[in-house]
Amino acid sequence: MNSFRKGLTDGLPICFGYLSVGFAFGMSAVLGGLSPLQATLISVCNVTSAGQFAGIQLIFAGASLAEMALTQLIINLRYALMSLSLSQKLDGSVSLLHRLVISFMDTDEVFAVASGQKGEVGRRYLYGLILTPFLGWSGGTLFGALLGEILPASVTSALGVALYAMFIAIVAEGCLADRRVVPVIVFSAVLSCLFAFVPALGKVSAGFAIILCTLAAAVFGAAVFPIKEVQEDEA
Repeated sequence: MNSFRKGLTDGLPICFGYLSVGFAFGMSAVLGGLSPLQATLISVCNVTSAGQFAGIQLIFAGASLAEMALTQLIINLRYALMSLSLSQKLDGSVSLLHRLVISFMDTDEVFAVASGQKGEVGRRYLYGLILTPFLGWSGGTLFGALLGEILPASVTSALGVALYAMFIAIVAEGCLADRRVVPVIVFSAVLSCLFAFVPALGKVSAGFAIILCTLAAAVFGAAVFPIKEVQEDEA
């Protein structure tokens, strides 16, 4: 599995999905006060939807760099684990330098597609697989940022509502795939509301509120819905 063309083909569905989410990010960033260039550079240098959406909210809230760094660490820590797992499927053509480059685009979707291939995967396939999603993510951001800057306020306000609907659709898909996600989401939403509306908790900055809600929801999910390890029978 080392065909650049095959990688491009497998990456096209991811590209189309990233176009819509990148568009949403670009518009959100511009509506919050960033320029189209700033929004696009964020997506070019960082390919993490959840991390970027959380990041711009921290920027708009005037959060400190420490809050920003810690939030991104918690949100994006899973990429390190996915990269370690994917490294076991790489063939000899993927040297250390290529691993560093490819790891930049080791997103959830890229990891799932690459891991699902039979046998080992080579660098040509991986470069093809990450190219189109990267173009879709950065291009979608640029398109959304430009439209967010030139469209009338009435249209951008309507699109802003549509963005929330899109986020709900993303969460709903996860709920349908695994019903155990629902209580965790509700628990996280309740915590978030407490930080937003309870005066004593309202003093906590936006960055640390995100961190605390994320950690608390993860602990709640692990405690209530533990994943049982499958032990292989000893020969």
